[in-house]
Amino acid sequence: MKFIPLLLFAFLLCCPNPQLAAQEGSAELPDDSIRLSLLTCAPGEEVYSLFGHTAIRYEDPSRGIDVVFNYGMFSFSTPNFMFRFTSGETDYELGVSDYRRFAGEYEYFGRNVWQQTLNLTQDEKEELIALLEANYRPENRVYRYNFLYDNCATRPRDIIEKSVLGKVVYPEDATTTAPPKTFRDMIHQFTHGHAWLQFGIDLCIGNEADRPITTRQKMFAPSYLMNSFSTAKIVKSRKEYPLVQATGKIVDCKLSGKETRTTTKTPIPTPLQAALLLFILTAGATIYGLKKKKSLWGIDLLLFGAAGIVGCVITFLVLFSQHPAVSSNYLLFIFHPAQLLCLPFIIHAAIKRKKSKYHLCNALVLTLFILLFPLMPQRFDLAVVPLALSLLTRSASHLILTYKRKK
Repeated sequence: MKFIPLLLFAFLLCCPNPQLAAQEGSAELPDDSIRLSLLTCAPGEEVYSLFGHTAIRYEDPSRGIDVVFNYGMFSFSTPNFMFRFTSGETDYELGVSDYRRFAGEYEYFGRNVWQQTLNLTQDEKEELIALLEANYRPENRVYRYNFLYDNCATRPRDIIEKSVLGKVVYPEDATTTAPPKTFRDMIHQFTHGHAWLQFGIDLCIGNEADRPITTRQKMFAPSYLMNSFSTAKIVKSRKEYPLVQATGKIVDCKLSGKETRTTTKTPIPTPLQAALLLFILTAGATIYGLKKKKSLWGIDLLLFGAAGIVGCVITFLVLFSQHPAVSSNYLLFIFHPAQLLCLPFIIHAAIKRKKSKYHLCNALVLTLFILLFPLMPQRFDLAVVPLALSLLTRSASHLILTYKRKK
């Protein structure tokens, strides 16, 4: 189940070994020498970089300053990192690095970087710099990370908005005829081509991820934030000004992060293909067992045991995780802890050839789930249908065998 904590890493990019910048001080800053920009980085090949990254660049040539403020810093050495990450209690922090080093890293990995120069007044620039410096103080730089609502893209947006002496207005999507997007839609967009990662995410997130989201909520993804900034306006004193003064590509690679992932890889079955194969094998073995009047409880040990373990993970996320969009999950009808807790009784009943009420309840629940699958307010990966059918087949076979023995 290593993909469960890793799937959450897809919303940030770690820039290792950040260097501290010499931007402290309260001297007056000449208006024509300061430039503050939003940087948007293309997606990479690693799981944690699939969504791209966002940072803020601060340039002041008169003082020799050219640094990048990065809200995506984390450390694997933190005690209980994986557990805290999965439970939504992991802290991230603001780091600062030299721009040349930052840009060199993205150029090395073939990832484009776009720069949007902010259209700020002198007072607004000084306010933004002061806010960034205040955020970088040791007592302030650490924050509680939330992969949909408070991440490396939303933090730069919020602090830029706070520095503006007016209101930043984002126009709604122009394509009103298109169906509204959900968090799951956007996650699928950025994990396209990573079928098993996408399957793992779909197992973990619940029906909250299938509700329509606003333009502002879409900005958790760096590319959507960049697009929103490109059309955003600053409204003050009944006048409107564009938020972005100029846009350019500061790291221009021939192959973007998406394109570099087209390298040849050993083909592996998709989750749907693997699930169908499992169902075919389960159905074939079950038919053989019915003909020979054998329970084949070893198959149940593997299937119900695995389903129970997955159910324990989903239950933990639903009950204890602070991450959004995991608090209700209809997959608990298929994968639940009872399959693991009741496993000894299931195996005992199969060996002793006794009737099991668990199989009757399980068969009824799975049958209802499969029949109502298209009507449920949650989108599921199609691979769960063959998995549910495999479990249903095993429960039904035990009911048939005990019925024949009773006759």
